[in-house]
Amino acid sequence: MKITYYGHASLAIEVGGKNIIVDPFITGNPKASGIDINVIKADYILVTHAHGDHVLDVEAIAKNTNAVIVSNAEIATYYGNKGFNSHPMNHGGSWKFDFGKVKYVNAIHSSSFPDGTYGGNPGGFVIEGEHKNIYIAGDTALTYDMKLIPLRTELDLVILPIGDNFTMDVEDAIIASDFVECDKILGYHFDTFGYIEINHEEAIRKFFDKGKDLMLLEIGESIEL
Repeated sequence: MKITYYGHASLAIEVGGKNIIVDPFITGNPKASGIDINVIKADYILVTHAHGDHVLDVEAIAKNTNAVIVSNAEIATYYGNKGFNSHPMNHGGSWKFDFGKVKYVNAIHSSSFPDGTYGGNPGGFVIEGEHKNIYIAGDTALTYDMKLIPLRTELDLVILPIGDNFTMDVEDAIIASDFVECDKILGYHFDTFGYIEINHEEAIRKFFDKGKDLMLLEIGESIEL
């Protein structure tokens, strides 16, 4: 499993011979100007919620690739009504795709499209594929529901928002990693704009002091599990 960071909360995941894009917000992010969405490969686009900084490039990438958009029922229906391929899910439900199993789990946040359309309840994704399991939290506060995840899935990596203001901060993310019983963390949703700028060295040290490994990738940088 290969994970590439495209800035903000945007990820590319290669797993099971398939290409997955998560929450593509690229063309609207000046920090990601080096990423060309026209060459991005996508079999699936996973959307955690409907905010503009998570869905901006969904339609463009879907048009280029004919990818299946996977999200909650409201978001999947929104794109389905526009003629895109979609797969609806809801909290607690899972589906076995051709790259692995995906479960849609709870997140505490808000969710509406830039045009005001209701985006359903926000969520995160647990992906089990190629003998590696990851949890993508999406935009969320710290929640006790995270404790439910390791009851079903042993995680190899947890991807957590750490920018504060709109989501968890670093300290809450450390607790979240305790809740999901995973000490390998990829931080995201930070530095894109002033409200969520963080001190990288301080964040890494705080995780290290708790015996945890926080990775903060450069845009375009990848890791392999």
